[in-house]
Amino acid sequence: MTGRIRRGNLDLVLEPGETALEGLLRGGAAVPSSCRAGACQACMLRAVSGDPGSLAQQGLAPALREQGWFLPCMSRPTGELVIQEGPPPAIAASIAEVTEIGPAIVRVRLEPDEELSYRPGQYVQLIQGDQVRAYSLASSPAEGRALELHVRVHRQGRMSRWLAAAAPGTRVGLRGPAGACFYTEGRPEQPLLLVGTGTGLAPLRGIAHDARRRGHTGPIALIHGARDPAGFYLVDELKGMVDGSGNFRYVQCAMSGEPSEGLEIGDLTQVTLRLFPSLKGWRVFLCGSPDRVNALKKQCFLRGAGLKDISADAFLTAEMPPPPLRTPANRTA
Repeated sequence: MTGRIRRGNLDLVLEPGETALEGLLRGGAAVPSSCRAGACQACMLRAVSGDPGSLAQQGLAPALREQGWFLPCMSRPTGELVIQEGPPPAIAASIAEVTEIGPAIVRVRLEPDEELSYRPGQYVQLIQGDQVRAYSLASSPAEGRALELHVRVHRQGRMSRWLAAAAPGTRVGLRGPAGACFYTEGRPEQPLLLVGTGTGLAPLRGIAHDARRRGHTGPIALIHGARDPAGFYLVDELKGMVDGSGNFRYVQCAMSGEPSEGLEIGDLTQVTLRLFPSLKGWRVFLCGSPDRVNALKKQCFLRGAGLKDISADAFLTAEMPPPPLRTPANRTA
């Protein structure tokens, strides 16, 4: 059965295989979107009647599902779906500071107009004009009201380049928090393994500090992966967390370079499994590039970690615009 979508004055029939998001955009609706894979939740809308499908609500908090919120990028309704006009509510915030903390990586500190209740490791959607991007929180509510994001500045990234150049006081919008990649109490003695690539360090930094702040007594190991040694950041802070108790271990893993104290050279997955050959009873957090996160999730499960003890957050990037067409030299535009 072909799906049909109604939203305000828009009334359209979906084409075979078309998602609700694709149909809305085809019909001229202004729907923010980023990953289009159900991860960033930038396109979230609310259905007031009809069934968007279970896949379109996967990963959403129960309260959001009960209220009809869904992800149109993952929805292929087979009947009529009536969608509420307007995006989910957002809160306003000001950019307090933008600081370069690594090669093509900036720390963005935000001051929200109202206090945001979240757990370190969750993420928020940052809104600027028609752009919406998801960024993990490296901060903790215990550190104050300000929020900290780590943003990799991509050469073609509209939002990341804008953020890198944003002046203090610039206003943005925030939605969230979302995500289930955060520390939970209950087993303070359970060993924790945190592995991330690039700015996947942001949520892991928040999780590590949160676990220690909440009295975690078991060992915590954090492995940060980069292409080469120049790609590491927050090195002094993380080395400073290593103390005489031996409960915190910080390992750098680069694809190239010379090995040294605390620096492993090689494939991140292979290095992680060599250092931790058995993960039975461990709680594992994986953040960063999708290929690394997916490979590690599979291998950690094979090495004994239970699926319920593996929290994974794959960082999907927004679709990049196609390169401009070049006009041949012997033609005029």
